[in-house]
Amino acid sequence: MNIGVFGGTFDPVHRTHLRIARAARDAAGLDLVLFVVASAPPHKRGGVMAGAEDRLAMVEAAVAGEPSFAASRAEVDRPGPSYTADTLRQLQAEHPGAALHLILGYDSALDLPKWREPEAILAMARLLVFRRPECARPLPPLLADKAVLVPFEADNLSSTEVRRRLARGADTAGLVPPGVLEIIERKGLYHAGGTGRARQRVSGEAAPGSP
Repeated sequence: MNIGVFGGTFDPVHRTHLRIARAARDAAGLDLVLFVVASAPPHKRGGVMAGAEDRLAMVEAAVAGEPSFAASRAEVDRPGPSYTADTLRQLQAEHPGAALHLILGYDSALDLPKWREPEAILAMARLLVFRRPECARPLPPLLADKAVLVPFEADNLSSTEVRRRLARGADTAGLVPPGVLEIIERKGLYHAGGTGRARQRVSGEAAPGSP
């Protein structure tokens, strides 16, 4: 079995996340794409807006009806920082014999040598790296024979932009799946004066694949 590992805060999950997952599935012939929701991303301490369980519920709603997609609780249930190497070890144990493919944005791939245990990550998974046309820097030599470049026309949509629109009451039709929007509205996430754990403070969004 070929499994794609798509990590992120998904705060909230949106249209482009699903486009990336579909492109990765089609490019590598993946049988399953796991959306791994980061609980405590080491690169974004203090910058996550919604709670892990709410973000997981939104991902579950987003992938409903997509047989080859699933939400993973691996990092939500594991205490401490959400390190990719630890997650890959856990997924190897949960899916013995499966080939893991780590889905990354190009900026994340450039930074991977600085992550915790980069050699272990590369030993456990091949990389599916999404490259935008404007990316000029070559990948580090460490990654050269482990990465497959996937061309991708980004639409510049980010979770930050979705949160901004929600906070000011702007239209988000087509940006997030209907089931995700229902959870956001029911729990008051990202809205000024909302009842969820979200606040109106806006933080940046990391590319797919957190360290």
